[in-house]
Amino acid sequence: MQDAYFGNKKVNLAQRRYLGSKTKLLSFIDKIIRDENIKFDSFADIFAGTGTVANHFYDQSKIIVNDILDSNSYVYTAFFGKDKIQEKKLREKLKYYNNIIAQKYPENYFSKNFSNTYFDAENAKKIGFIRDDIEGLFKKKVITYREKAYLITSLIYALDKIANTVGHYDAYRKIDIPEKKLFLLPLELKKSTRLTEIYKEDANELVKKIEADIVYIDPPYNSRQYSDAYHLLENIATWKKGAVFGVAKKMDRSHIKSKYNMKSAGVAFGDLIDNIKAKYILVSYNDMGTAGNVRSQSRISDHEILSALKRRGETKVFETNFRQFTTGKSNKDDLKERIFLCKVNVSSNSSRKIMASRNNPVQSGFVKSPLNYTGGKHKLLPQITKFFPDDIKTFYDVFSGGANVGINATAQNIVCVEKNHNVVNLLKLIQNNNFEDLNQKIINIIQRFNLSQSYIKGYDHYKADSSVGLGKYNKKAFLKLRNEFNQDKTQIDLLLVLVLYAFNNQIRFNSSGDFNLPVGKRDYNGSSRKNVAAFNQISNEKTITFKNGDFRDIETIKLDKDDFVYLDPPYLLGLASYNEMGGWTEKDEKDLYSLLTRLDEKKVRFALSNVLEHKGDVNKIIKKWAKEHNYQVHKLDYHYKNSNYHSSAKNNKTVEVLITNY
Repeated sequence: MQDAYFGNKKVNLAQRRYLGSKTKLLSFIDKIIRDENIKFDSFADIFAGTGTVANHFYDQSKIIVNDILDSNSYVYTAFFGKDKIQEKKLREKLKYYNNIIAQKYPENYFSKNFSNTYFDAENAKKIGFIRDDIEGLFKKKVITYREKAYLITSLIYALDKIANTVGHYDAYRKIDIPEKKLFLLPLELKKSTRLTEIYKEDANELVKKIEADIVYIDPPYNSRQYSDAYHLLENIATWKKGAVFGVAKKMDRSHIKSKYNMKSAGVAFGDLIDNIKAKYILVSYNDMGTAGNVRSQSRISDHEILSALKRRGETKVFETNFRQFTTGKSNKDDLKERIFLCKVNVSSNSSRKIMASRNNPVQSGFVKSPLNYTGGKHKLLPQITKFFPDDIKTFYDVFSGGANVGINATAQNIVCVEKNHNVVNLLKLIQNNNFEDLNQKIINIIQRFNLSQSYIKGYDHYKADSSVGLGKYNKKAFLKLRNEFNQDKTQIDLLLVLVLYAFNNQIRFNSSGDFNLPVGKRDYNGSSRKNVAAFNQISNEKTITFKNGDFRDIETIKLDKDDFVYLDPPYLLGLASYNEMGGWTEKDEKDLYSLLTRLDEKKVRFALSNVLEHKGDVNKIIKKWAKEHNYQVHKLDYHYKNSNYHSSAKNNKTVEVLITNY
């Protein structure tokens, strides 16, 4: 369609400058698919960005296109949507927008916030008016959702051409803004009957719902969040008119932060690959190495990419020279773009179903501590946390152990108090290190002592299987590692590896203070790696402190009614290994109840985990105390099955409870 006003000028989907855009890489992707003789009827681009890769295959197969940003999702709806649109009507609307005289209209949300920043005052007022008008037309049902997407897309592409930036919106240039005319163009739409599915979801969740012959993955490479680089376009797209802050005038973007820009990117990637349903997986990843700005350096290593893909099938790596648009300058002249191609083994689908049940610990709602401290409450968290108040200023997790409860608490501040200084040091080690650095420390120790790495090499390499485990292979190396730590207990990183390779990932010290658990069946596998990474991430995102101390120390702290104390003491009925040598006495038990009674008198809220009955024994002290003070006793559903110590009790009645004073 051509008219005298626009002539042949149209917006082509590939005309945007965008971080990591793969427009120049399309021929390379095509060549790989052709040379490998890959036949496909469906192609999924799950980190689609501008949508250029999906667009390239639009005429060849069904496409699935996804991105978490609204500003990109509208573009997909405009270009790939199947709903009919009245292009003639939309062209007339674009002409109207292009001829608006801004001075005639009052200030609006956009002009008040963005004048003389990314745009001059006149264009800012015009942009705000246009976006308000589009929203009004849609609410009045004058235009359909796809027609709304069409107009927003035209506006987004027009903004990019006149913005006072270097191609993204992380900042604007501090110069006199050149006079440029905002001009919206019609879109160059393809005529196709191909099926298209459009999503705006977390990719890790999406792959659990979709299937495709080819799944193409182009995740963010570094710490630069796309929600930061394109916050202004996202503001335009969502049009919620929220508050903006800082010199760059950014809105709240916490809900669209990508974990692929964070320390745990490798963990997220492994989880993604484990859950994909496809014949082929194509991964595009740029090797920045240590070149350029530190924020531009890759978040996921080759080791992590190959390990994840090889679990699913035969993997090949293809490489080409590539120069992409970035926000930082690189001094590396030979940047390589690599495509990893995995031909998914059909047999891996059964294992994938097993893996699919293991959600990323951060996404599943409850992070699991990598320290399997006896009596840990990870399995009980859904039951326990529903009894916690919503308005907690400081959450005290007393007897925190591996901090399963504390790390998952919701409060302004979290303090985890644990008597065992080794446990506290382990938690601090995980919190205070960049995950990539910590992960490398762990791997270095594993390699130094020649421990197994089933996550990378698989069980067959060690002539073992998952049922028997790796204890026989690791025993000699484990004992050597254990002996070295016991000789110098300041080497906490050695202790962490000991725990990862110990029986049930547990922690136990003898009366001399030596770590004395035997080797376990498992090693530093995908599951334990996820737990370490997730704990590392959340402990840095929350205001959380790990302290060495006794439960009695809680009274030295000035508590008020907005604080909350959770306690999970050793159980008098002897459920845990820490009671084997008299670690918890009746005196300790009575001291604890006296402390809680005093807290109650001060109107400080508390919750106490404990056991009323076990193997026919009854804790009469706690029953009497709770009844005397009229505390609430909430029974929980749980059976201890996480160690041989507990196995003899699994068929006996155990009454686990949470006692609260509110």
